[in-house]
Amino acid sequence: MKNILLPTDFSENSWNAIKYAILFFEKTECNFYLLHVNRLDSLAISDASLTLNETLITEVYTKTTKQKLRNVLKQILKLTPNDNIHKFFTLTDNGSFIESIRKNVNEKQIDCIVMGTKGASELEKIILGSNTADVITKVKCNVLAIPENAAYVTPKEIAFPTDYLLSNNLQVLKPMVDIIERFNSHLRILHISKSKADLNDDQKENKELLEDYLNPNQFTFHHLNNKKVEDAVECFVESRAVNLICMIAKNLNYFQQILFHSKVENISYHVDIPFLVLHEKN
Repeated sequence: MKNILLPTDFSENSWNAIKYAILFFEKTECNFYLLHVNRLDSLAISDASLTLNETLITEVYTKTTKQKLRNVLKQILKLTPNDNIHKFFTLTDNGSFIESIRKNVNEKQIDCIVMGTKGASELEKIILGSNTADVITKVKCNVLAIPENAAYVTPKEIAFPTDYLLSNNLQVLKPMVDIIERFNSHLRILHISKSKADLNDDQKENKELLEDYLNPNQFTFHHLNNKKVEDAVECFVESRAVNLICMIAKNLNYFQQILFHSKVENISYHVDIPFLVLHEKN
């Protein structure tokens, strides 16, 4: 039984992520936890002389939130009227978004967080919304980030960018291997370098360990030279018709251009292709 956390702000973007999650785990027994966090500290008060009763505000917002979550559940039931392997639960919280995510990840023993990304705006072209970026970097839990324009397709082609500077604990890759086995996917292992330098001894050893770990699944190794990591990923994703990009959280510093650089320009995968970011368990 998988435990999946679905943060929602009731936007179209978060609803798209919920739909994606249900289809992605369609044949997997799951407990889905829909969570909305009310950030009471962000409320604007028009009359400075007005003293707000925090308890009253909390009750009002919680009541409104619960009703909205019930409405989301009704939408879900329309999608899966005869679903017997999925159970849905609603959660509300007040205060810090990240602290609430951490708390529920621990309390509900969450296996994966599935959440939407806001993609690029005209004013500030960033790949991930701030909430998604914070969850990926500050919460030790696997995250499946669903871009705003991503429509669900079976992940038959999975790209795995790596610098081969892997941890000795390859069990961090188990969720990715589970996906490969569940969907009979092809894994494309991509190494990107800014120069034509050969792999060092550690990288060569880790590549061999990775190959042993992944056998007998379907995978191939690929190498690209490009000064811009994001351009290399874009080219590879398009040429291979990739459906899912998987990364290890420990490598995010190296691959930060893929997720966190500020100018997306002509990069398209950020609005079309889901990212799975894997964290090592404590």
